[in-house]
Amino acid sequence: MATISIDYKGEFLNVCRHNQSGTVINTDAPVDNHGKGSSFSPTDLLCNSLATCMMTIIGVASETYNFDVTGTKMDVTKIMTANPRKVGEIIIEFYFPEIKYSSKEKKIIEKSAVTCPVYLSLNQDVIKTIRFHYKD
Repeated sequence: MATISIDYKGEFLNVCRHNQSGTVINTDAPVDNHGKGSSFSPTDLLCNSLATCMMTIIGVASETYNFDVTGTKMDVTKIMTANPRKVGEIIIEFYFPEIKYSSKEKKIIEKSAVTCPVYLSLNQDVIKTIRFHYKD
């Protein structure tokens, strides 16, 4: 069975259904590329996939090593290039909760982030700028 089923509605709109859960995500082309910007663009989802994959792997590591990252926030910035039009850089800022992490825990967090499957799957030409902000 397919993982995702997509229905193109015209005018650059796609309705994407995750077949296992039934969750639906819509996509639209961005305003600077013929769309209305009414939803995530496919390249927005690429950047979102990287950030959430990194956070998921950090979460798995935190569970394995018995520390908490619940409440972490992320800001994601997408920078496009023109020739060819593609994602040139993804900037992800991680803002961890008001927990004092040990230097060992910080190393686990930072190493885990760059071993996520999406990070490893992206072309090496895509610049990945990752910043970790701790409260201590």
